[in-house]
Amino acid sequence: MVKSLFFAPFVLSGVVVGLVFSWFFDPSFGLLKLIIGHGIPVLGDEKYATFGVIFAALWPQIPFCMILYLTSLTGINPEIIEAGRMEGARGWPLLWHVVLPQLRPATFMSFTLTIIGALRSFDLIAVMTGGGPFDSSTVLAYFMYDQSIKYFRYGYSAAIAVVLFLIMAVFIAYQLRHLLRSES
Repeated sequence: MVKSLFFAPFVLSGVVVGLVFSWFFDPSFGLLKLIIGHGIPVLGDEKYATFGVIFAALWPQIPFCMILYLTSLTGINPEIIEAGRMEGARGWPLLWHVVLPQLRPATFMSFTLTIIGALRSFDLIAVMTGGGPFDSSTVLAYFMYDQSIKYFRYGYSAAIAVVLFLIMAVFIAYQLRHLLRSES
């Protein structure tokens, strides 16, 4: 039951997450103002807007990575840990030299999927900042939308989509190559 509560943010829509964090960061009546005592315009300041969106994007991403690590931890062969202990590894050395190398596939998968998710993030930007202030939180996907819908530059927007596709294709090809190499 507790594990499913941790995973709940992952199944929420990006729009819902954006609305929740827009309320959280609101300088007039947001939860952040109640916590620290005074209002900071996180989403209205170009220095902080990107960090606010990143913080909001991490909330649903952390449970996904947690599930990946949990399944990897349960999949570690106890004999490997026992062999490390028999060699004298305890505490940090056991973690660094025995456990973490076994978690390398989960770390790689989490890193790659987080980067791909960040590249295609549009909904959080659209709901929380609209790309602003002063385009400080604009990402490639939102810039593509902005060029096609606001400025009617469809060819330019299509070129941005191709560049976005190529960037994602590089990460996906790298991940597939890594997975196929680790299976053989």
